Amino acid sequence: MQTKSRIQQLLASENIHPKKLLGQHFLIDLNLMRKLVDTAQIQKDDIILEAGCGTGSLTEELAKYAPFVLAVEIDNTLAKIAKQKLGQYRSAEIINADVLKNKNTINPTITDKIKSAQKKYPGRFLLISNLPYNIASPLMLNLVIGPLVADAMYVTIQKEVADRMTAKADSKAYGSLSILLAATGDIKKIRILKPSVFWPEPQVDSAMVGFVRKKEKTDKIKDVEMLNKLVKLFMQHRRKTLQTCTKLAAGQLKDIKNWPEIFNACSINPQNRPQQILPQKYVDIANLCCKLIQ
Repeated sequence: MQTKSRIQQLLASENIHPKKLLGQHFLIDLNLMRKLVDTAQIQKDDIILEAGCGTGSLTEELAKYAPFVLAVEIDNTLAKIAKQKLGQYRSAEIINADVLKNKNTINPTITDKIKSAQKKYPGRFLLISNLPYNIASPLMLNLVIGPLVADAMYVTIQKEVADRMTAKADSKAYGSLSILLAATGDIKKIRILKPSVFWPEPQVDSAMVGFVRKKEKTDKIKDVEMLNKLVKLFMQHRRKTLQTCTKLAAGQLKDIKNWPEIFNACSINPQNRPQQILPQKYVDIANLCCKLIQ
């Protein structure tokens, strides 16, 4: 792992500075970095994806425990530094790329490499990262919905995003992210991080967050993509009633005509607002929608 002065030296050697546009804030508190790794409880056959690896400080620690670590860095120079620093670790592969193809799709190269590793290593697939703020939400949502699905995620993110991830029904921060995470697993804040543990210091607090996918929850979901579409429909119009939201449905959901019966079967008042509905109730609605569309 690399101290603040070491990271500064590495960047200075290439005559570069952290890029605010890419959300480059390096975690420099080594105790917190160890806590992130320790919380993940990495096993000998686990596969790890690290997004935004920077100069490879966290990557180096991950490579000591896992047989395969795929570290992705969009910045050309930082990726070059990471490759130079981690040449001795056979388990670490550094890719200079954007981890996302677009907001709704993970880079196919990343997907292919992880799936290839899964054929060799039967352990869990984990996301462990000090995530750049601008990719945190879309990346984690993609790894919940699939087709590439993470068994667990341990990340540092902007506290505001962590608040949205862990929000409860009928709260201001409650939305698609919190619903889908709660419907598929257990999500919790591990620790709040002050700006001083990063370099350069961000202007906001951050948080260390852990998510563990739960089979007992995912087994109750007939089609996670249908659940995603349904949650998007309602939460995009969160100020309207559920009944009004259904009139704005598109795609597959537009073909459903008997919404009153669906709400009644799920014991839901159609005059309620989307933010009042518990994650499990969204699963119930989505499952009935699947039956009607089939």
